[in-house]
Amino acid sequence: MAEPGRRLFVPWPEGCGAEEVGRYTCANSHDRNGSRRQRGVCGVTEQSEWRFSDDRGQQSTAPRPPARVLAYVQAGATLWDLGIRPVGIFGSDHDGPDADPAKTGTLPLDEVEYVGAGAALDVGRLLSTGPELVVAVSYGGGHVYGLAPETAKPLEERVPVVVLDVSQARTFGEIGDRFAELARSLGATDRPGADQDLGAARERLRSVVAATSADAPRVLALSPAGPDQAHVARPGMWPELRVLTELGVQVVEPAEGPGANWSTLDRSDTLALRPEVILTDIRAHATPLEELRGSGGVPTPVVPWNPEPLYGPRDHARFLGLVADALEAARAR
Repeated sequence: MAEPGRRLFVPWPEGCGAEEVGRYTCANSHDRNGSRRQRGVCGVTEQSEWRFSDDRGQQSTAPRPPARVLAYVQAGATLWDLGIRPVGIFGSDHDGPDADPAKTGTLPLDEVEYVGAGAALDVGRLLSTGPELVVAVSYGGGHVYGLAPETAKPLEERVPVVVLDVSQARTFGEIGDRFAELARSLGATDRPGADQDLGAARERLRSVVAATSADAPRVLALSPAGPDQAHVARPGMWPELRVLTELGVQVVEPAEGPGANWSTLDRSDTLALRPEVILTDIRAHATPLEELRGSGGVPTPVVPWNPEPLYGPRDHARFLGLVADALEAARAR
């Protein structure tokens, strides 16, 4: 994994042939103490600012690439998969005093501090990790998810805040590309092996779908809400579920009605959708699927699903692999 803060991104002089990456330009390598190590043929030695424009159109700057990153848990876990280790993460109002393992992916929680969530968060608590950059997400309108406005505003007055849009207005790939741009600006290097793993996972899922196309398993994504009801996902509203449909997976669409992202159904109506594979919300605040499903009936292959997906290639490949496994298991019954 690349160590954050080892690169400086500055404009190259005219004619140097700098390689443009995202919304920043890479020039020299610098040590953290500011000593310069010239690289390339241009003789660039002057230090310049790190800059990154977020999805609100706001540009964050720093004297050098920030090495200490505090992030919303989804963003932090994604950056980790892309080669950047945050110093801390924070949750939303849905989270508790401890980090939710369903959201943290492969983050080393013994090395990354969880500073809390919801009402427990204030500016002082967020700044306790000494961040040089805060990375947050938004579900549209530029609103910082997980932080109250009275916390987000003074936080931005103290430290640069980058907000990336993870709403249904964007594709999964577009969101992943933005996280990758940010990671590269912070010093991460490309990881072709991870991209190859993702490509292989996509091709495997396509092949499994093609092999079962004559009798495609019905896949239902839901968040159990107790023993008597469930929130059934509308697949078109979730970037990760749209990836499944694009790859040919038959994700069940609940009937039109109230709820933009979810259709809340009672237990009998949920089971009437005849799922043959279930993607179940495994976040800490969701009810365990067993309470909804009960002990009767034929066991259905289950895929653990985090509706706040991680956008790194390895994490996404792992999810696609689990879906492919479940489809094969459903047809082998």
